[in-house]
Amino acid sequence: QVQLVESGGGLVQAGGSLRLSCAASGRTFSTYNIGWFRQAPGKEREFVVAISSSGSYTYYADSAKGRFTISRDNAKNSVYLQMNSLKPEDTAVYYCAAGNTVVAAATSWPAWGQGTQVTVSS
Repeated sequence: QVQLVESGGGLVQAGGSLRLSCAASGRTFSTYNIGWFRQAPGKEREFVVAISSSGSYTYYADSAKGRFTISRDNAKNSVYLQMNSLKPEDTAVYYCAAGNTVVAAATSWPAWGQGTQVTVSS
C-alpha cells in the first residue's frame, strides 16, 4: 500500500500563500487518486480537493475553488496543493489521502499521511 508524507505547512498571515506537498512511496502511486482533506480543532475532517491518478481531472470543494490548486507529478511520486489568499478559517491540519475513487467521504480513502499544520493569522 502506498505511504504518504505531507510537508509545507506553517504559519502565514491572512492573504498569504502556502504550498503543501504530499510525497508517496511505492511504485503504484500513479494508479491512485489523491485527495487533500483538512481538520480543524473540534471539527470533522473535510474534503478540500482531489486529483485523478493521471492528473487529468480535479475536484474542488466550494471553499477551495478559485484559491487552491492541486497538481501532481507522477515521475516524482508527488502531489502539490498551492493555497493562495489564505483565510483564518483555513487553519487546520491538512492531510493527503490515496484511494481508488474520488469521494468527499474521508472514510472512503484507505491511505493517509500524518498531516501538516496550517495556521493562518488574521
